[in-house]
Amino acid sequence: MRVFVAGATGAIGRYLVPALVAAGHEVTGSTRTESGLALLRAQGADGVRLDVFDAGAVKRAVAAAAPDAIIHQLTALSGGSPADNGRIRRIGTRNLVDAALQAAVPRIVAQSIAWAYEPGDGPATESTPLDEGAPEPRATTIAGITALERAVAGLDRHVILRYGLFYGPGTWYRPDGPAADVLRGRTDDPASVFLSGLVANDAVSSFVHVQDAALATVAALDWPAGPVNVVDDEPAPAREWLPVLAAAAGVPAPALASGRLGWQRGAGNALARSRGWAPLHPTWRTGFGAGG
Repeated sequence: MRVFVAGATGAIGRYLVPALVAAGHEVTGSTRTESGLALLRAQGADGVRLDVFDAGAVKRAVAAAAPDAIIHQLTALSGGSPADNGRIRRIGTRNLVDAALQAAVPRIVAQSIAWAYEPGDGPATESTPLDEGAPEPRATTIAGITALERAVAGLDRHVILRYGLFYGPGTWYRPDGPAADVLRGRTDDPASVFLSGLVANDAVSSFVHVQDAALATVAALDWPAGPVNVVDDEPAPAREWLPVLAAAAGVPAPALASGRLGWQRGAGNALARSRGWAPLHPTWRTGFGAGG
């Protein structure tokens, strides 16, 4: 296929673009920087500098690429805030979907999250409703996600990938990344605003190695429409996974605590596995310390 990747040079894009090229796809990736263009060329893809808030520019870029599919990996996590991320999910997604409709692009695969589900016991499945009644500050995140998912559903052939927390190279949860810095007491990285709740308590999270997320994204080009959780095999409370991350980072394990919020329940991956996806890193227990 001809594939347009919006947000092609982030943590997942650095795995995704080479994986798409290796699978025989012709890739055009969008980026905000000249260095991003150079990276895309080195990976065997075409690149375009793009402001996703410029609706006209997005339409021109998509029309020029004439893709068979769009992969939406737009975020504002690097130096941004929850409000910035919500804005790109609302406005950036709307512009991308409008461009797809104008250019008659038949399919879209979009990045969502696996921790947007309503409160409950046990890991959420794709049929679990999103947490649309959440109070602030969570409401900002949920509003962005619901706007994104509703917008991409405007294309009949849409797959919404609800990724777990990314770990691996270029992510917050790598051994030398922002999460480890927070454990060291350093909060100068802008990402620390997203990591303020880093406590070794009963809050359950689901993770996915960024390489596994990329491989699922390539496979999703052929999946049926709808949401799919892309997470590893072991949802776990922070009192279990946070000490393992601390050990991989070489920092003291945090004190254990109790309690969780109702939505901190993790998610299951049975649907993705039923479609043939199998993570190379099935658990964070071994993945946190692995290279990649």
